[in-house]
Amino acid sequence: MTKLRERKNNRTAVLRSLYRAVERNRPEIIGTELRSELGMPDEDLSAACAYLADEGLISVDWTSHHTPAAVSLTHEGIRLMEEQEEERQEERGEEQGRRATADEAQPNY
Repeated sequence: MTKLRERKNNRTAVLRSLYRAVERNRPEIIGTELRSELGMPDEDLSAACAYLADEGLISVDWTSHHTPAAVSLTHEGIRLMEEQEEERQEERGEEQGRRATADEAQPNY
């Protein structure tokens, strides 16, 4: 049984991989490519995709073996990933601002 932290990490990895694909103008990833890229067992990938699809963040075409055949971010999934990217950029900007302020406070010898 996969632990909660691992399940969350798997879901995050799927979202990030799909978002990188969107950034490269690839709106969809083949399930076997996604599994290979993430190095994730079929059952973990299927569980992550099922959860994210239920949340409305991804769209999944399933194989007859209930593994992802093709996966893509939904509009809502893209919005979520863009919000997270903006938050990270703001945090980096704030951190750089703090460093600059600290550097200015240092005496020059």
